[in-house]
Amino acid sequence: MAAEIPPAAAEVRELSTSDAVHTLIASFLGWALDAFDFFVLIFVLPTVARDFHRSIPDIAFTITATLVMRPVGALIFGWFADRYGRRLPLMVDVIFYSIVEVLSGLAPTYGWFLFFRALYGIGMGGEWGVGTSIAMEAVPARWRGLLSGVLQEGYAVGYLLAAAAYFLIYPHYGWRPLFFLGGIPALLTLYIRAKVPESKSFERNRPEPGAIWRAIRRNFRRFLYVVALMTMMNLVSHGTQDMYPTFLKLERGLDPRTVATIAIIYNIGALLGGLFFGYLSDRIGRRRAMIAAVLCGLAIVPIWIYPHSLVWLTVGAFLMQFMVQGAWGAIPAHLVELSPPEVRGLFAGLAYQFGVLLAANAALVEALIAQHLGYATALALVAATVLCGDAIVIALGSERKGFDLHAR
Repeated sequence: MAAEIPPAAAEVRELSTSDAVHTLIASFLGWALDAFDFFVLIFVLPTVARDFHRSIPDIAFTITATLVMRPVGALIFGWFADRYGRRLPLMVDVIFYSIVEVLSGLAPTYGWFLFFRALYGIGMGGEWGVGTSIAMEAVPARWRGLLSGVLQEGYAVGYLLAAAAYFLIYPHYGWRPLFFLGGIPALLTLYIRAKVPESKSFERNRPEPGAIWRAIRRNFRRFLYVVALMTMMNLVSHGTQDMYPTFLKLERGLDPRTVATIAIIYNIGALLGGLFFGYLSDRIGRRRAMIAAVLCGLAIVPIWIYPHSLVWLTVGAFLMQFMVQGAWGAIPAHLVELSPPEVRGLFAGLAYQFGVLLAANAALVEALIAQHLGYATALALVAATVLCGDAIVIALGSERKGFDLHAR
């Protein structure tokens, strides 16, 4: 039964449909543009390595550095979001990661590039927890799974935009202008300031200073489970995405525009998968939908990695990301529903980013395995292992589908 709303909260104005739509759009764009900034690098790994006179594993390590720093961003921005509200931390975070992305494009040496990618990880880590909390608290519970899929697939849209920029800009201007485009998200703060209201759940459940850490301690076992879940989810995601363009270029001999075209197609698959399985999670439950997606992904591994035919490679890539990002479609709703109300921005975001941290070596491990066994074998081994592991971890958990996010 929902807890009583404190008297002070009775005056809190309910969100209108327009408010909810603007909040979802802003959170979606924040995540999409954040993902664009991250995925730009995976398309230009060999070129950046050549320009800095480094190996591909060295540049892959900058991806690891980004992922390692994401929990720092989740901790900083999540704590501020739970203590002072969601809007301001979201705006500050977007401006921060936009500036750092531009600086990455200006980096004169590998050392500076690594430093800026680590700083960028702080910004990327802060966006998801804050943006997801404010969005899921705004939308109707009956559509939460579907709209969770919409929100999470901002990630696929960001990848899609990165592929399009690589297709259109890289052949003419090289890799640095791709990072300069990363300054565009700063304009999103104007939209957030003008159109996005503060979370009504936060206004009802505004915690006392010590309540945030008490809530973490009370729910620590659940927090550890969510970290394990997000570790497997991130291994599935990064294990099937980060080194895939490099595999297409180096082992299948495809030119940059063909690689970009395949990436655009498989990210359309990712977008559709997130919507489909997000919607399915509203009908059959979060865990059942996610397990179905990852097991289908496991079955697709052979046609995803082994064909030499361009057509079958494209089909396999489309289906793989349909399933992988399909499983991710339910994640924003699932994590927010599992999070205690007084610590929702920190709990969901920090668990997610600790999972990122524990999965941070996926690209580096694949690159190292590939030096001995080739990229096809490396990607197939990693993908099959983590998809199996993910299905087991999902099955061991619990869920609270449709939970009232405004209750204490």
